[in-house]
Amino acid sequence: MTEENVTGEAAAASSESPKFALQRVYLKDISFETPMGPEAFHREVKPQIAQELATKTNQLDETHFEVIVTVTITVKDGDDTVYLIEVHQAGIFLVKGLDKPQMTHVINVLCPATLFPYAREVVDNIVIKGTFPALMLPPVNFEALFAQAVEQAQEKKRQESESDNKEVTH
Repeated sequence: MTEENVTGEAAAASSESPKFALQRVYLKDISFETPMGPEAFHREVKPQIAQELATKTNQLDETHFEVIVTVTITVKDGDDTVYLIEVHQAGIFLVKGLDKPQMTHVINVLCPATLFPYAREVVDNIVIKGTFPALMLPPVNFEALFAQAVEQAQEKKRQESESDNKEVTH
């Protein structure tokens, strides 16, 4: 009987242990434009590549989160846009049993890092199907980006606090 209680307690404890699992990966939205049309293929292009990256999170219920990584690539030749691609790579994640700082870290670092390789592959495939040279995006250090965002938020909070504490004299 004691063994059953120990087993039951262990099962209850394990059900409350932290959990992180990828439930689904999907392509939420994609856009590919070639504003120059056929002219892009009839001249020597010296591409200038700009990359933008953004993430968004939607809480679906108590334990499930949709995380979306948006990658926007603009390739220009001088002032002319050769092509523009935007990929919204999404995933549904099960996240539970974490305190708020851990949850914030997982949602902002681990989830986007899981999704980004899928977005890279989509970008490369679409660019090739557009008959442009392959474009393999470099890896992204989401840990460093998160640390930078936290630092910027703390700096902004500190500046707001300092300005609130200053006395106005006439």
